[in-house]
Amino acid sequence: MPIPLNDLTTLIAVVEAGTLEAAATALHVTPSAVSQRLRALEESVGRTLIRRTKPVEATESGEVILRLARQVDLLRSETEEELGASPRRGAGPARTRVPIVASADALATWLLPALAAAAEEHDVVLEIVREDQAHSTQLLRDGTVMAAVTSTAEPVPGCAVRRLGAMRYRAMATPAYVRRWFPNGVTAATLALAPVVVFDRKDDLQDDYLRRRVTGRIDPPRHFVPESTTYAAAIRLGLGWGMIPDLQRAPDDGLVALDESDARHGRRWTDVTLYWQQWKLRSTALSQLAAAVDEAAERALS
Repeated sequence: MPIPLNDLTTLIAVVEAGTLEAAATALHVTPSAVSQRLRALEESVGRTLIRRTKPVEATESGEVILRLARQVDLLRSETEEELGASPRRGAGPARTRVPIVASADALATWLLPALAAAAEEHDVVLEIVREDQAHSTQLLRDGTVMAAVTSTAEPVPGCAVRRLGAMRYRAMATPAYVRRWFPNGVTAATLALAPVVVFDRKDDLQDDYLRRRVTGRIDPPRHFVPESTTYAAAIRLGLGWGMIPDLQRAPDDGLVALDESDARHGRRWTDVTLYWQQWKLRSTALSQLAAAVDEAAERALS
């Protein structure tokens, strides 16, 4: 059966609001009307689209339809903008909304200035979601975002992908920290005891460094600091060692690399290759953002 396009807006509202009641308020209709529209949409596709939990969750089929719903919403928004459709009473000029996902490190260094300039130039409203680059593609799959800066080269179904470049990370600490914890050099024994600063429980950069340096698994004390600028500040305060991108370094930041004078263990850095993935959709807004990201990546990334 054909998919009722008007009911796609209801699906977006329910998933974003979290409950049928909150979606009804956002849509200025009754909860009963929201429930009827959802039921009609589910009957038309012959699948259950959401789980009636709190907050509601899209099923696997629901994620597919939600992605379609947001694609339709994007094209509708761009069409209205191109036609000069009159905004609702009391609302400002219509702007195309584009949700994207990127890592905190990318946002804190090279990406956010590019996005800000593109949004201002092209009258785009951004919804930026912060997620680790290795986990961001799930948000593309479930339709939460339209584009992602990710470390995943394999394209998400329905998406195009291209390489942006690489961010280089090094294991850094203060000189005082190195003197205290590594007085005779960086060894497996000292790495097992020295506190390390980790962004969050998805952050694998420090463990990647340990795997390259140590045979077998070690589990040093971990401090969790889930914000990019604060993370770097914690290392500068001597809380622990951690992987900091070269783009976030300054000549006078007072940090030293753990392996600065030790070439026995091969390369002394970790390169994280980044990719731009976006929906395969003829969207002016997405194309403009992609061009801005490409230009910024060419200047900043290796």
